[in-house]
Amino acid sequence: MNKAYNFSIVLSGEAGQGIQMLEHLIVQIFKKNGAHVYSYSEFMSRIRGGNNSTEIRISSNKVGAFVEKIDLFIPFNSNAMDRFSDRIDDNTIIIGDSSFINQKYKNGSYTVVEIPVLEMMKEIGSTKSLNIIVFGLLSKLFRFNEIIVKELLVSAFQNYKPAVLDINVTAVTFGIRAAEDIINAKKINLPSIEMSDANNDILMDGSESITLGGIAGGCNFISSYPMSPGTGVLVNFAKYSKDFRIIVEQAEDEICAINMAIASWYAGGRAMVTTSGGGFALMAEGLSLAGATESPVVIHVGQRPGPATGLPTKTEQGDLLFSLFAGHGEFPRVIFAPGDISQGFSITQRAFYIADKYQVPAIILSDQFFLDSVQTAPDFNFYDDFAHNHIVESDESYKRYKITDKVISPRAIPGNGKGIVCVDSDEHDEGGYISENDIVRVDQSNKRMSKHDLLIDEALAPELYGPDDYKHLLVSWGSNLHCIREAINLSDRNDVAHLHFSQIYPLHRETINFLNKSETSVIIENNYTSQFSMLIQIQTGYTFDHKQLKYNGMPFSVEEISKVIKSLPG
Repeated sequence: MNKAYNFSIVLSGEAGQGIQMLEHLIVQIFKKNGAHVYSYSEFMSRIRGGNNSTEIRISSNKVGAFVEKIDLFIPFNSNAMDRFSDRIDDNTIIIGDSSFINQKYKNGSYTVVEIPVLEMMKEIGSTKSLNIIVFGLLSKLFRFNEIIVKELLVSAFQNYKPAVLDINVTAVTFGIRAAEDIINAKKINLPSIEMSDANNDILMDGSESITLGGIAGGCNFISSYPMSPGTGVLVNFAKYSKDFRIIVEQAEDEICAINMAIASWYAGGRAMVTTSGGGFALMAEGLSLAGATESPVVIHVGQRPGPATGLPTKTEQGDLLFSLFAGHGEFPRVIFAPGDISQGFSITQRAFYIADKYQVPAIILSDQFFLDSVQTAPDFNFYDDFAHNHIVESDESYKRYKITDKVISPRAIPGNGKGIVCVDSDEHDEGGYISENDIVRVDQSNKRMSKHDLLIDEALAPELYGPDDYKHLLVSWGSNLHCIREAINLSDRNDVAHLHFSQIYPLHRETINFLNKSETSVIIENNYTSQFSMLIQIQTGYTFDHKQLKYNGMPFSVEEISKVIKSLPG
C-alpha cells in the first residue's frame, strides 16, 4: 500500500438520513476521478433512529479493508460521535453543524469546521437534504468538476418526481458554497486525488458480485426467503431477471426454497438459494435430500452473528462448521468462501461448475462485511465451461445411479431421451428404485463418498502472498483477505506471508506443506472457537501456534492485524 495517498472518511448518523445514498454518490465520483475506493457500512437492526455509519476509503492503490483511522469525520446528528471517541484523534478533521459536534472536540486541540447545515435545510425547505448538502461539500473540497457532480445527482434521482430533483440540486449547490467558504478561509486543505487506472475498474458490492458470478455460471432459477444479509443476492437476481431470463421466486420459507432449487436441477435448470445461518438451519433436511439424490445445488449463506437471531446486521464467520456438518447421514459437499468481489464472481461461477459436474451441493460462505462492502476491481474473468451442463440423453436402459469406473453416474433429465429418470430420497439401486439390500447400500454409499477424492483433486489451492521463504505465516479464509495483505504491506517485513483460502472444504493437498514450512503460524478468523483451525486440524492434524479471533460483530481492522505482525519475532 502506498502510504502517500490513503484517505478515510466516516459518516455517522441515524437510519433514514440518507447515508447510503450519500455513500453511493461519493464512491461513484471518486472512482470517476481515478481513485480506488472502498466503503463499508455498519447498520443497527432498525428502520429509523439508532446509529449507522459508513467508512469510505480513497486510495491510489487497490484497497479493500476496514481501518480504524479517521481522516475526516462528518456527524449527521447530536449522537453521531458518541461511539467514535477511540477513533477520533487530533489528526481527524471534523466537519458538521455545531449542534452535532460534541463539546469536548471544541477545546482547540482538534480540527473542527462548523457549517450551519440545519439552517441550510430550513432555507432549502427540506429536512431530508442533509446528505446531498454533504455531497456538494465533499465534491468541492476534493475539487471535483461541478458538471460531473450534478450529472451524478440527476442520474441518482432520475426516477423521482422533478420537484425532488430540484430540491437536491439546490442542496448540492448549498454544499458547494459552504465548501468554497472553507477553502477561502483556508481552514483545511484536503489532499488532491491522485489518478490511477481505477476509473476503468468495476465498482460494486459483494452481493452483486455473487449475483453476476451466478449468472456467469448459468444460473437460471433462484428461490429464497429473504434473510439479512443474504437478501441482497435475491434482490440483484430480480434486477437482472428479465435481461438474463432468470426465474426468481420468493418462497414461503427456506424449506420450500431449497426443495424448489433441487426440483429445478432435476428438470434441467441451474438453481441456487441465498440465505443466512438461521435460514440455512431450515434447509438442512433439503441439503441431505440433495446428497441422497446426488442432485447439484448451489447454496449461498451470508453469515451474521448467532445463535438464533443474534446480531442481524453485523458480521461474523460463525457458520463454517455448521455448513460442513449440516444434514443427516454422510455425503460429499464443497464449501467456498470469497475474499473480495473478484473472488465473489469467480467463486460463484465455479460453484455452479463443481455442483453440476460432481452432482453435489456447493456452499458459498460469505458474511455481512463482504456482502455490504463496496470496492473497485478489474474486469472479471468469464469461463464458458463453467456454465456447461453435464447432462446426458437417456436411452431405454438408462440408470440414474449407475456405478461406473468414473464414479460419477450419468445425469439425465425427464423428457431428454427415452429413459426413465427415477430419483428417490430413500436408499436406492442403480435404477433409482427403493432398496434395503445391504450390498446395494454399501455400493451406493461408496459411490457417493468416492466423489470426495475427486473434489480434492479439483480443489482450489490457497493463495500465498509474500515471500516464499517466510518464517511467519498468517492464515485466513473469506473476507479477511485484504486487511491482512494491507497490514503486511505496511509492515515492510520480508519474513511474513499470508495464506488465504477461498475454498475451505475439501482442502487442497498442498495445505499441510504451506503450514509446515512456517516457524510461527497464526490463524485469523471472526468467530470464538477458531472453526477453520479445527477443520484444518481434523483434515491434516496440524495445530496453529496462535489464534487471532474477533466476534463482536465487527470486521478486523488493518491496525489490529498490524499489531499481530509487530508481535511476531524479528
